Amino acid sequence: MGALPSLGRPHPAHTHTHLTSGAAVRTPRHLLSRLTGLLALAGLFAAGPTAAHATTAHAAESHAAESPAALAAGLHISDGRLVEGNGNDFVMRGVNHAHTWYPGRTQQSLADIKTFGANTVRVVLADGHRWAADSPSDVANIVSQCKANRLICVLEVHDTTGYGEEAAAGTLDQAADYWIGLKDVLAGEEDYIVINIGNEPWGNTDPAGWTAPTTAAVKKLRAAGFQHTIMVDAPNWGQDWQGVMRDNAASVYAADPTGNLLFSIHMYSVFDTAQEITDYLNAFVAARLPIVIGEFGGPADQWGDPDEDTMMATAEQLGLGYLAWSWSGNTDPVLDLAIDFDPTDLSSWGQRIFNGADGIAQTAREATVFGGGTPDDTEPPTAPGTPSASAVTATSTTLTWAAAADNVGVTGYDVVRLDGTSETRVATTTATTATVSGLTAATSYRFAVYARDAAGNRSARSAAVTVTTGAGAPGGSCAVGYRAVGEWPGGFQGEIVVRNTGTTAVDGWTLAFAYTDGQTVTNMWGGTATQSGGAVSVTPASYTRTIAAGGSVTLGFTATKGATNTAPAAFTLNGSTCTTA
Repeated sequence: MGALPSLGRPHPAHTHTHLTSGAAVRTPRHLLSRLTGLLALAGLFAAGPTAAHATTAHAAESHAAESPAALAAGLHISDGRLVEGNGNDFVMRGVNHAHTWYPGRTQQSLADIKTFGANTVRVVLADGHRWAADSPSDVANIVSQCKANRLICVLEVHDTTGYGEEAAAGTLDQAADYWIGLKDVLAGEEDYIVINIGNEPWGNTDPAGWTAPTTAAVKKLRAAGFQHTIMVDAPNWGQDWQGVMRDNAASVYAADPTGNLLFSIHMYSVFDTAQEITDYLNAFVAARLPIVIGEFGGPADQWGDPDEDTMMATAEQLGLGYLAWSWSGNTDPVLDLAIDFDPTDLSSWGQRIFNGADGIAQTAREATVFGGGTPDDTEPPTAPGTPSASAVTATSTTLTWAAAADNVGVTGYDVVRLDGTSETRVATTTATTATVSGLTAATSYRFAVYARDAAGNRSARSAAVTVTTGAGAPGGSCAVGYRAVGEWPGGFQGEIVVRNTGTTAVDGWTLAFAYTDGQTVTNMWGGTATQSGGAVSVTPASYTRTIAAGGSVTLGFTATKGATNTAPAAFTLNGSTCTTA
Protein backbone atom coordinates (compact mmCIF):
# COMPACT_ATOMS: atom_id res chain seq x y z
CA MET A 1 0.00 0.00 0.00
CA GLY A 2 3.02 2.29 -0.32
CA ALA A 3 3.00 5.17 2.13
CA LEU A 4 -0.72 5.03 2.91
CA PRO A 5 -1.16 5.44 6.69
CA SER A 6 -1.89 2.17 8.44
CA LEU A 7 -5.65 1.64 8.70
CA GLY A 8 -5.22 -0.87 11.51
CA ARG A 9 -5.47 1.84 14.17
CA PRO A 10 -7.45 5.02 14.79
CA HIS A 11 -4.50 7.30 14.00
CA PRO A 12 -1.37 7.21 11.82
CA ALA A 13 1.04 7.92 14.66
CA HIS A 14 3.42 5.08 13.92
CA THR A 15 3.29 4.76 10.16
CA HIS A 16 7.08 4.86 9.86
CA THR A 17 8.84 3.95 6.64
CA HIS A 18 9.94 0.63 8.12
CA LEU A 19 6.33 -0.25 8.88
CA THR A 20 4.91 0.35 5.43
CA SER A 21 5.13 -3.20 4.13
CA GLY A 22 3.56 -4.60 7.28
CA ALA A 23 0.79 -2.05 7.71
CA ALA A 24 -2.38 -3.63 8.98
CA VAL A 25 -5.55 -2.88 7.03
CA ARG A 26 -8.74 -2.10 8.92
CA THR A 27 -11.67 -4.18 7.62
CA PRO A 28 -15.24 -2.83 7.34
CA ARG A 29 -16.09 -4.74 10.53
CA HIS A 30 -13.29 -2.92 12.34
CA LEU A 31 -14.51 0.40 11.01
CA LEU A 32 -18.05 -0.35 12.19
CA SER A 33 -16.74 -1.37 15.60
CA ARG A 34 -14.79 1.88 15.94
CA LEU A 35 -17.75 4.00 14.85
CA THR A 36 -19.96 2.31 17.43
CA GLY A 37 -17.32 2.89 20.08
CA LEU A 38 -16.93 6.54 19.17
CA LEU A 39 -20.67 7.08 19.51
CA ALA A 40 -20.51 5.44 22.92
CA LEU A 41 -17.54 7.60 23.83
CA ALA A 42 -19.49 10.77 23.16
CA GLY A 43 -21.96 9.72 25.82
CA LEU A 44 -19.22 8.52 28.15
CA PHE A 45 -17.39 11.84 28.16
CA ALA A 46 -20.58 13.90 28.26
CA ALA A 47 -21.61 12.12 31.43
CA GLY A 48 -18.63 13.55 33.29
CA PRO A 49 -16.89 11.90 36.29
CA THR A 50 -18.89 8.97 37.63
CA ALA A 51 -19.09 7.20 40.94
CA ALA A 52 -16.29 5.00 39.65
CA HIS A 53 -14.10 8.08 39.57
CA ALA A 54 -14.93 8.84 43.18
CA THR A 55 -13.88 5.30 44.08
CA THR A 56 -10.74 5.82 42.01
CA ALA A 57 -9.89 8.95 43.97
CA HIS A 58 -10.37 7.23 47.32
CA ALA A 59 -8.31 4.20 46.33
CA ALA A 60 -5.51 6.33 44.95
CA GLU A 61 -5.42 8.53 48.07
CA SER A 62 -5.35 5.55 50.39
CA HIS A 63 -2.65 3.78 48.41
CA ALA A 64 -0.53 6.91 48.17
CA ALA A 65 -0.66 7.26 51.93
CA GLU A 66 0.51 3.67 52.35
CA SER A 67 3.40 3.81 49.87
CA PRO A 68 6.68 3.62 51.82
CA ALA A 69 8.80 6.73 51.25
CA ALA A 70 11.94 4.61 51.31
CA LEU A 71 10.90 3.11 47.99
CA ALA A 72 10.74 6.50 46.24
CA ALA A 73 14.07 6.29 44.43
CA GLY A 74 14.81 9.00 41.88
CA LEU A 75 11.83 10.04 39.78
CA HIS A 76 8.72 8.95 41.66
CA ILE A 77 5.07 9.69 42.27
CA SER A 78 3.96 11.89 45.15
CA ASP A 79 0.32 12.87 45.71
CA GLY A 80 -0.59 12.11 42.11
CA ARG A 81 2.36 14.02 40.64
CA LEU A 82 5.62 12.99 39.01
CA VAL A 83 8.46 14.43 41.09
CA GLU A 84 12.22 14.17 41.20
CA GLY A 85 14.22 12.51 43.94
CA ASN A 86 14.51 15.87 45.72
CA GLY A 87 10.72 16.32 45.68
CA ASN A 88 10.73 18.93 42.90
CA ASP A 89 7.74 18.69 40.57
CA PHE A 90 8.80 17.45 37.12
CA VAL A 91 6.55 18.16 34.12
CA MET A 92 7.56 16.37 30.93
CA ARG A 93 7.83 18.59 27.88
CA GLY A 94 9.31 16.66 24.99
CA VAL A 95 8.94 14.51 21.91
CA ASN A 96 9.18 10.91 20.71
CA HIS A 97 12.13 9.53 18.73
CA ALA A 98 11.97 6.22 16.79
CA HIS A 99 15.38 4.84 17.74
CA THR A 100 14.81 1.19 16.90
CA TRP A 101 14.26 1.99 13.19
CA TYR A 102 16.74 4.86 12.99
CA PRO A 103 19.55 3.91 15.41
CA GLY A 104 22.08 5.89 13.40
CA ARG A 105 20.05 9.05 13.91
CA THR A 106 19.68 8.87 17.69
CA GLN A 107 22.81 10.62 18.93
CA GLN A 108 22.32 13.69 16.75
CA SER A 109 18.53 13.68 17.18
CA LEU A 110 18.78 13.84 20.97
CA ALA A 111 21.18 16.76 20.73
CA ASP A 112 18.89 18.54 18.24
CA ILE A 113 15.77 17.92 20.32
CA LYS A 114 17.50 19.46 23.33
CA THR A 115 18.37 22.63 21.41
CA PHE A 116 14.64 23.37 21.09
CA GLY A 117 14.25 23.33 24.88
CA ALA A 118 12.81 19.84 25.48
CA ASN A 119 13.37 18.29 28.90
CA THR A 120 12.27 14.74 27.99
CA VAL A 121 12.51 12.33 25.07
CA ARG A 122 10.50 9.12 24.68
CA VAL A 123 12.62 6.55 22.86
CA VAL A 124 11.21 3.67 20.79
CA LEU A 125 12.86 0.32 21.54
CA ALA A 126 12.15 -3.26 20.42
CA ASP A 127 12.20 -6.43 22.54
CA GLY A 128 12.81 -8.88 19.67
CA HIS A 129 9.25 -10.13 19.22
CA ARG A 130 8.38 -8.05 16.17
CA TRP A 131 11.58 -6.12 15.48
CA ALA A 132 15.23 -6.89 16.27
CA ALA A 133 15.84 -6.38 19.97
CA ASP A 134 17.87 -3.38 21.10
CA SER A 135 20.81 -4.79 23.04
CA PRO A 136 21.79 -3.91 26.61
CA SER A 137 24.83 -2.00 25.36
CA ASP A 138 22.65 -0.07 22.91
CA VAL A 139 20.17 0.87 25.64
CA ALA A 140 23.02 1.86 27.97
CA ASN A 141 24.32 4.18 25.27
CA ILE A 142 20.87 5.74 24.80
CA VAL A 143 20.62 6.45 28.52
CA SER A 144 24.12 7.94 28.45
CA GLN A 145 23.21 10.18 25.51
CA CYS A 146 20.02 11.33 27.23
CA LYS A 147 22.02 12.28 30.32
CA ALA A 148 24.69 14.01 28.25
CA ASN A 149 21.95 16.12 26.66
CA ARG A 150 20.25 16.75 30.01
CA LEU A 151 17.09 14.94 28.93
CA ILE A 152 14.92 12.68 31.04
CA CYS A 153 14.58 9.45 29.06
CA VAL A 154 11.30 7.51 28.74
CA LEU A 155 12.13 4.10 27.29
CA GLU A 156 9.32 2.12 25.63
CA VAL A 157 8.95 -1.29 23.96
CA HIS A 158 7.06 -0.89 20.68
CA ASP A 159 6.45 -4.56 19.86
CA THR A 160 3.26 -4.62 21.96
CA THR A 161 1.46 -2.09 19.74
CA GLY A 162 -2.16 -3.07 19.09
CA TYR A 163 -2.10 -6.50 20.76
CA GLY A 164 -5.32 -8.42 20.19
CA GLU A 165 -5.97 -6.64 16.91
CA GLU A 166 -2.49 -6.49 15.37
CA ALA A 167 -1.47 -10.08 14.73
CA ALA A 168 2.26 -9.33 14.91
CA ALA A 169 2.11 -7.64 18.33
CA GLY A 170 3.81 -9.08 21.39
CA THR A 171 2.51 -9.26 24.94
CA LEU A 172 3.19 -7.10 27.97
CA ASP A 173 4.58 -10.18 29.71
CA GLN A 174 7.19 -10.54 26.96
CA ALA A 175 8.00 -6.86 27.27
CA ALA A 176 8.43 -7.24 31.04
CA ASP A 177 10.91 -10.06 30.44
CA TYR A 178 12.86 -7.77 28.11
CA TRP A 179 13.09 -5.09 30.81
CA ILE A 180 14.22 -7.68 33.35
CA GLY A 181 17.01 -8.63 30.94
CA LEU A 182 18.09 -4.98 31.02
CA LYS A 183 18.04 -4.66 34.81
CA ASP A 184 21.82 -4.37 35.15
CA VAL A 185 21.80 -1.51 32.63
CA LEU A 186 18.84 0.34 34.16
CA ALA A 187 19.53 -0.10 37.88
CA GLY A 188 20.87 3.09 39.42
CA GLU A 189 19.37 5.28 36.70
CA GLU A 190 16.10 5.97 38.53
CA ASP A 191 16.83 9.71 38.56
CA TYR A 192 17.03 9.80 34.76
CA ILE A 193 14.69 7.25 33.19
CA VAL A 194 11.06 6.12 33.18
CA ILE A 195 10.20 2.60 31.98
CA ASN A 196 7.20 2.58 29.63
CA ILE A 197 6.45 -1.17 29.68
CA GLY A 198 4.82 -1.43 26.25
CA ASN A 199 3.52 0.97 23.62
CA GLU A 200 -0.26 0.97 23.06
CA PRO A 201 -0.44 -2.61 24.32
CA TRP A 202 -4.02 -3.35 23.29
CA GLY A 203 -6.05 -2.65 20.16
CA ASN A 204 -9.80 -2.14 19.85
CA THR A 205 -10.72 -5.82 20.25
CA ASP A 206 -11.98 -6.51 23.79
CA PRO A 207 -10.04 -3.62 25.37
CA ALA A 208 -11.25 -4.70 28.83
CA GLY A 209 -8.61 -7.41 28.50
CA TRP A 210 -5.95 -4.72 29.03
CA THR A 211 -6.32 -4.50 32.81
CA ALA A 212 -5.10 -7.91 33.98
CA PRO A 213 -1.91 -8.17 31.87
CA THR A 214 -1.02 -4.55 32.67
CA THR A 215 -1.33 -5.25 36.38
CA ALA A 216 0.64 -8.48 36.04
CA ALA A 217 3.46 -6.80 34.13
CA VAL A 218 3.79 -4.09 36.79
CA LYS A 219 3.89 -6.70 39.55
CA LYS A 220 6.46 -8.74 37.63
CA LEU A 221 8.84 -5.79 37.33
CA ARG A 222 8.44 -4.87 40.98
CA ALA A 223 9.05 -8.49 42.01
CA ALA A 224 12.27 -8.35 39.97
CA GLY A 225 13.40 -5.37 42.06
CA PHE A 226 12.74 -2.42 39.74
CA GLN A 227 12.29 0.84 41.70
CA HIS A 228 11.91 3.09 38.66
CA THR A 229 8.77 5.02 37.82
CA ILE A 230 6.83 2.74 35.47
CA MET A 231 4.58 4.15 32.74
CA VAL A 232 1.63 2.20 31.32
CA ASP A 233 -0.17 3.02 28.05
CA ALA A 234 -3.91 2.83 27.52
CA PRO A 235 -5.80 0.31 25.31
CA ASN A 236 -7.69 1.28 22.13
CA TRP A 237 -4.33 1.87 20.46
CA GLY A 238 -3.42 4.16 23.34
CA GLN A 239 -6.49 6.42 23.05
CA ASP A 240 -8.78 4.73 25.63
CA TRP A 241 -11.92 5.81 23.80
CA GLN A 242 -13.90 3.19 25.72
CA GLY A 243 -12.61 4.42 29.10
CA VAL A 244 -11.04 1.13 30.21
CA MET A 245 -7.83 2.64 31.60
CA ARG A 246 -9.67 5.57 33.12
CA ASP A 247 -12.15 3.34 34.93
CA ASN A 248 -9.57 0.77 36.09
CA ALA A 249 -6.66 3.10 36.84
CA ALA A 250 -7.17 3.00 40.61
CA SER A 251 -7.00 -0.81 40.80
CA VAL A 252 -3.94 -0.94 38.54
CA TYR A 253 -2.25 1.78 40.58
CA ALA A 254 -3.05 -0.03 43.82
CA ALA A 255 -1.32 -3.15 42.51
CA ASP A 256 2.06 -1.34 42.47
CA PRO A 257 3.62 -1.76 45.92
CA THR A 258 5.83 1.31 45.41
CA GLY A 259 3.08 3.65 44.20
CA ASN A 260 5.39 4.84 41.44
CA LEU A 261 3.10 4.20 38.48
CA LEU A 262 2.38 6.77 35.76
CA PHE A 263 -0.52 6.47 33.28
CA SER A 264 -0.10 7.52 29.65
CA ILE A 265 -2.89 8.54 27.27
CA HIS A 266 -2.24 8.96 23.54
CA MET A 267 -4.30 11.72 21.95
CA TYR A 268 -4.98 11.76 18.24
CA SER A 269 -8.20 12.16 16.25
CA VAL A 270 -10.35 10.52 18.94
CA PHE A 271 -9.65 13.67 20.96
CA ASP A 272 -10.98 16.25 18.53
CA THR A 273 -13.05 18.37 20.93
CA ALA A 274 -12.02 20.41 23.95
CA GLN A 275 -14.62 18.72 26.16
CA GLU A 276 -13.25 15.23 25.51
CA ILE A 277 -9.72 16.34 26.34
CA THR A 278 -10.49 18.29 29.49
CA ASP A 279 -12.92 15.68 30.83
CA TYR A 280 -10.40 12.87 30.40
CA LEU A 281 -7.40 14.64 31.95
CA ASN A 282 -9.40 16.17 34.77
CA ALA A 283 -10.80 12.75 35.71
CA PHE A 284 -7.25 11.60 36.57
CA VAL A 285 -6.29 14.85 38.30
CA ALA A 286 -9.44 14.76 40.42
CA ALA A 287 -8.61 11.18 41.41
CA ARG A 288 -5.01 12.15 42.26
CA LEU A 289 -3.74 9.61 39.75
CA PRO A 290 -0.66 10.66 37.73
CA ILE A 291 -1.07 10.96 33.97
CA VAL A 292 0.86 12.29 30.97
CA ILE A 293 0.01 12.68 27.30
CA GLY A 294 2.59 10.15 26.14
CA GLU A 295 1.91 10.78 22.46
CA PHE A 296 -0.23 13.23 20.55
CA GLY A 297 -0.64 14.66 17.07
CA GLY A 298 -2.09 17.84 15.69
CA PRO A 299 -2.41 17.56 11.91
CA ALA A 300 -5.77 16.28 10.74
CA ASP A 301 -6.08 12.82 9.25
CA GLN A 302 -8.82 10.77 7.62
CA TRP A 303 -10.33 10.03 11.04
CA GLY A 304 -10.58 13.61 12.27
CA ASP A 305 -8.70 16.71 13.39
CA PRO A 306 -7.06 16.43 16.85
CA ASP A 307 -7.46 19.50 19.05
CA GLU A 308 -3.79 19.93 19.90
CA ASP A 309 -4.32 23.49 21.14
CA THR A 310 -6.57 22.27 23.95
CA MET A 311 -4.28 19.33 24.69
CA MET A 312 -1.30 21.62 25.20
CA ALA A 313 -3.19 24.36 27.01
CA THR A 314 -4.87 21.91 29.38
CA ALA A 315 -1.60 20.11 30.08
CA GLU A 316 -0.02 23.45 30.96
CA GLN A 317 -2.99 24.48 33.09
CA LEU A 318 -3.00 21.21 35.04
CA GLY A 319 0.78 20.84 35.17
CA LEU A 320 0.76 17.58 33.20
CA GLY A 321 3.48 16.32 30.88
CA TYR A 322 3.21 15.89 27.12
CA LEU A 323 5.38 14.19 24.50
CA ALA A 324 4.63 15.01 20.87
CA TRP A 325 4.84 12.42 18.10
CA SER A 326 7.43 12.49 16.60
CA TRP A 327 10.85 13.92 15.78
CA SER A 328 11.17 12.51 12.24
CA GLY A 329 10.95 9.40 10.09
CA ASN A 330 7.18 8.86 9.74
CA THR A 331 5.93 7.27 6.53
CA ASP A 332 3.37 10.06 6.46
CA PRO A 333 5.61 13.10 7.03
CA VAL A 334 2.68 15.20 8.23
CA LEU A 335 3.65 14.08 11.75
CA ASP A 336 7.37 14.82 11.36
CA LEU A 337 8.43 17.67 13.63
CA ALA A 338 11.69 18.00 11.70
CA ILE A 339 11.76 17.24 7.98
CA ASP A 340 14.22 14.44 7.22
CA PHE A 341 15.79 14.82 10.70
CA ASP A 342 16.94 18.36 9.81
CA PRO A 343 16.64 20.70 12.82
CA THR A 344 16.85 23.72 10.50
CA ASP A 345 13.72 22.56 8.64
CA LEU A 346 10.91 22.28 11.16
CA SER A 347 7.50 21.43 9.75
CA SER A 348 4.49 23.53 10.69
CA TRP A 349 3.74 20.79 13.24
CA GLY A 350 7.26 21.18 14.63
CA GLN A 351 6.91 24.94 14.83
CA ARG A 352 3.64 24.49 16.71
CA ILE A 353 5.15 22.11 19.25
CA PHE A 354 8.42 23.89 19.90
CA ASN A 355 7.59 27.56 19.39
CA GLY A 356 3.80 27.87 19.62
CA ALA A 357 1.54 28.80 22.52
CA ASP A 358 2.05 26.43 25.49
CA GLY A 359 4.86 24.85 23.46
CA ILE A 360 8.13 23.37 24.62
CA ALA A 361 10.27 26.50 24.36
CA GLN A 362 7.71 28.42 26.37
CA THR A 363 6.89 25.90 29.10
CA ALA A 364 9.70 23.33 29.52
CA ARG A 365 11.77 23.30 32.71
CA GLU A 366 14.91 21.20 32.84
CA ALA A 367 15.09 18.50 35.50
CA THR A 368 16.93 19.75 38.57
CA VAL A 369 18.99 16.55 38.67
CA PHE A 370 21.04 18.14 35.87
CA GLY A 371 21.71 21.23 37.97
CA GLY A 372 19.16 23.32 36.08
CA GLY A 373 17.48 24.70 39.17
CA THR A 374 16.54 23.93 42.75
CA PRO A 375 13.13 23.81 44.46
CA ASP A 376 14.02 26.81 46.64
CA ASP A 377 15.37 28.98 43.81
CA THR A 378 13.27 32.13 44.09
CA GLU A 379 15.72 34.62 42.61
CA PRO A 380 14.63 35.86 39.15
CA PRO A 381 17.05 36.67 36.34
CA THR A 382 18.05 40.24 35.65
CA ALA A 383 16.18 42.09 32.91
CA PRO A 384 17.46 41.46 29.37
CA GLY A 385 18.98 44.34 27.42
CA THR A 386 16.82 46.62 25.29
CA PRO A 387 16.05 44.76 22.04
CA SER A 388 17.25 46.16 18.73
CA ALA A 389 15.46 45.57 15.44
CA SER A 390 16.92 44.39 12.14
CA ALA A 391 15.70 42.82 8.90
CA VAL A 392 12.47 44.81 9.13
CA THR A 393 10.02 43.93 6.35
CA ALA A 394 6.36 44.64 5.73
CA THR A 395 5.34 41.66 7.87
CA SER A 396 8.26 40.74 10.13
CA THR A 397 11.28 41.90 12.09
CA THR A 398 14.22 40.29 13.87
CA LEU A 399 14.88 41.38 17.46
CA THR A 400 18.19 40.95 19.28
CA TRP A 401 19.04 41.75 22.91
CA ALA A 402 21.80 41.41 25.51
CA ALA A 403 21.54 38.30 27.67
CA ALA A 404 20.09 38.36 31.17
CA ALA A 405 22.00 36.97 34.16
CA ASP A 406 20.77 34.53 36.81
CA ASN A 407 22.15 32.91 39.96
CA VAL A 408 21.50 29.44 38.46
CA GLY A 409 21.01 30.01 34.75
CA VAL A 410 18.68 31.58 32.22
CA THR A 411 16.67 28.97 30.31
CA GLY A 412 14.57 31.11 27.95
CA TYR A 413 13.17 34.45 26.84
CA ASP A 414 9.63 35.63 26.12
CA VAL A 415 9.16 38.41 23.56
CA VAL A 416 6.02 40.50 24.08
CA ARG A 417 4.22 43.09 21.98
CA LEU A 418 3.10 46.13 23.99
CA ASP A 419 -0.18 47.90 23.36
CA GLY A 420 -0.80 50.57 25.96
CA THR A 421 -0.87 48.79 29.32
CA SER A 422 -1.47 45.33 27.80
CA GLU A 423 1.08 42.91 26.39
CA THR A 424 0.89 39.86 24.15
CA ARG A 425 3.56 37.16 23.96
CA VAL A 426 4.67 36.81 20.32
CA ALA A 427 7.78 34.61 20.54
CA THR A 428 9.64 32.33 22.93
CA THR A 429 13.25 31.32 22.45
CA THR A 430 16.31 30.00 24.25
CA ALA A 431 18.54 32.33 22.21
CA THR A 432 18.97 36.12 22.48
CA THR A 433 17.30 36.73 19.15
CA ALA A 434 13.88 36.04 17.67
CA THR A 435 12.00 36.79 14.48
CA VAL A 436 8.47 38.10 14.89
CA SER A 437 6.22 37.56 11.86
CA GLY A 438 2.58 38.10 10.97
CA LEU A 439 2.83 41.89 11.28
CA THR A 440 0.86 44.45 9.27
CA ALA A 441 2.61 46.63 6.69
CA ALA A 442 3.32 50.31 7.50
CA THR A 443 2.45 49.84 11.18
CA SER A 444 4.35 50.78 14.36
CA TYR A 445 4.86 48.17 17.08
CA ARG A 446 6.56 48.18 20.50
CA PHE A 447 8.37 45.05 21.72
CA ALA A 448 10.08 44.06 24.98
CA VAL A 449 11.64 40.90 26.44
CA TYR A 450 11.45 38.87 29.69
CA ALA A 451 13.97 36.23 30.85
CA ARG A 452 13.11 32.96 32.66
CA ASP A 453 15.18 30.52 34.73
CA ALA A 454 14.79 26.76 35.29
CA ALA A 455 12.68 27.28 38.42
CA GLY A 456 10.20 29.38 36.45
CA ASN A 457 11.22 32.74 37.91
CA ARG A 458 10.62 35.61 35.51
CA SER A 459 12.71 38.76 35.21
CA ALA A 460 11.56 42.34 35.09
CA ARG A 461 10.64 43.47 31.59
CA SER A 462 13.31 44.97 29.38
CA ALA A 463 13.04 48.45 27.97
CA ALA A 464 10.95 48.57 24.78
CA VAL A 465 11.91 49.11 21.17
CA THR A 466 9.59 50.65 18.57
CA VAL A 467 9.56 49.10 15.10
CA THR A 468 7.71 50.38 12.02
CA THR A 469 7.13 47.79 9.32
CA GLY A 470 7.71 48.51 5.65
CA ALA A 471 5.01 49.52 3.22
CA GLY A 472 5.55 46.71 0.71
CA ALA A 473 3.21 43.75 0.32
CA PRO A 474 4.29 40.20 1.23
CA GLY A 475 6.31 38.52 -1.48
CA GLY A 476 4.26 36.58 -4.00
CA SER A 477 6.97 34.28 -5.38
CA CYS A 478 6.18 30.65 -4.77
CA ALA A 479 6.96 27.09 -5.77
CA VAL A 480 4.71 24.07 -5.32
CA GLY A 481 5.60 20.40 -5.16
CA TYR A 482 2.76 17.93 -5.68
CA ARG A 483 2.87 14.14 -5.46
CA ALA A 484 0.63 11.13 -4.95
CA VAL A 485 2.07 9.42 -1.86
CA GLY A 486 0.06 6.24 -2.30
CA GLU A 487 -2.80 4.95 -4.45
CA TRP A 488 -5.46 2.27 -4.15
CA PRO A 489 -8.51 1.38 -6.29
CA GLY A 490 -10.76 4.44 -6.30
CA GLY A 491 -8.59 6.67 -4.17
CA PHE A 492 -5.19 8.07 -3.28
CA GLN A 493 -3.25 10.04 -0.68
CA GLY A 494 -1.46 13.19 -1.81
CA GLU A 495 1.02 15.73 -0.51
CA ILE A 496 1.50 19.38 -1.47
CA VAL A 497 4.56 21.37 -0.39
CA VAL A 498 4.12 25.14 -0.76
CA ARG A 499 7.40 27.07 -0.67
CA ASN A 500 7.78 30.83 -0.33
CA THR A 501 10.62 31.78 -2.67
CA GLY A 502 10.21 35.49 -1.96
CA THR A 503 12.13 37.70 0.46
CA THR A 504 9.29 38.42 2.90
CA ALA A 505 6.90 36.20 4.80
CA VAL A 506 3.47 35.32 3.44
CA ASP A 507 0.88 35.70 6.19
CA GLY A 508 -2.42 34.19 5.07
CA TRP A 509 -2.84 32.57 1.68
CA THR A 510 -5.10 30.80 -0.77
CA LEU A 511 -3.72 28.04 -2.96
CA ALA A 512 -5.64 27.22 -6.14
CA PHE A 513 -5.31 24.38 -8.67
CA ALA A 514 -7.53 22.21 -10.85
CA TYR A 515 -7.97 18.50 -11.51
CA THR A 516 -8.73 17.23 -15.01
CA ASP A 517 -9.59 13.58 -14.29
CA GLY A 518 -12.50 13.98 -11.90
CA GLN A 519 -10.49 13.66 -8.68
CA THR A 520 -12.25 14.90 -5.52
CA VAL A 521 -10.50 15.87 -2.28
CA THR A 522 -12.23 14.12 0.63
CA ASN A 523 -10.08 15.16 3.60
CA MET A 524 -7.12 17.48 4.15
CA TRP A 525 -4.72 18.25 7.00
CA GLY A 526 -2.68 21.44 7.16
CA GLY A 527 -5.41 23.36 5.34
CA THR A 528 -9.07 23.38 4.36
CA ALA A 529 -10.04 22.49 0.79
CA THR A 530 -13.17 23.57 -1.06
CA GLN A 531 -13.92 22.22 -4.52
CA SER A 532 -16.21 23.18 -7.39
CA GLY A 533 -15.99 20.77 -10.28
CA GLY A 534 -12.27 20.24 -10.82
CA ALA A 535 -11.26 23.59 -9.29
CA VAL A 536 -9.78 23.30 -5.77
CA SER A 537 -9.14 26.19 -3.39
CA VAL A 538 -7.15 25.68 -0.18
CA THR A 539 -6.90 28.01 2.83
CA PRO A 540 -4.43 27.40 5.67
CA ALA A 541 -4.83 25.92 9.12
CA SER A 542 -3.75 28.14 12.02
CA TYR A 543 -0.33 26.47 12.12
CA THR A 544 0.33 26.80 8.36
CA ARG A 545 -0.94 30.37 7.94
CA THR A 546 2.51 31.97 7.84
CA ILE A 547 5.14 30.87 5.32
CA ALA A 548 8.49 32.41 6.18
CA ALA A 549 10.72 33.78 3.44
CA GLY A 550 12.51 30.74 2.05
CA GLY A 551 10.27 28.49 4.15
CA SER A 552 7.57 26.01 3.29
CA VAL A 553 4.44 24.33 4.62
CA THR A 554 3.23 20.82 3.87
CA LEU A 555 -0.38 19.80 3.22
CA GLY A 556 -1.64 16.24 3.15
CA PHE A 557 -4.92 14.92 1.82
CA THR A 558 -6.93 11.95 0.65
CA ALA A 559 -9.03 11.98 -2.50
CA THR A 560 -11.10 9.82 -4.81
CA LYS A 561 -10.01 9.07 -8.36
CA GLY A 562 -10.98 7.17 -11.46
CA ALA A 563 -8.81 5.13 -13.81
CA THR A 564 -6.34 7.99 -14.31
CA ASN A 565 -4.84 10.39 -11.77
CA THR A 566 -3.12 13.24 -13.60
CA ALA A 567 -1.44 15.79 -11.33
CA PRO A 568 -2.62 19.42 -11.56
CA ALA A 569 -0.69 21.35 -14.21
CA ALA A 570 -0.57 24.74 -12.47
CA PHE A 571 -0.87 26.33 -9.04
CA THR A 572 -1.45 29.89 -7.86
CA LEU A 573 -0.81 31.37 -4.42
CA ASN A 574 -2.82 34.50 -3.63
CA GLY A 575 -3.41 34.83 -7.36
CA SER A 576 0.27 34.63 -8.33
CA THR A 577 1.40 31.74 -10.52
CA CYS A 578 3.85 29.40 -8.80
CA THR A 579 6.62 27.34 -10.33
CA THR A 580 6.18 23.58 -10.01
CA ALA A 581 8.69 20.99 -8.90
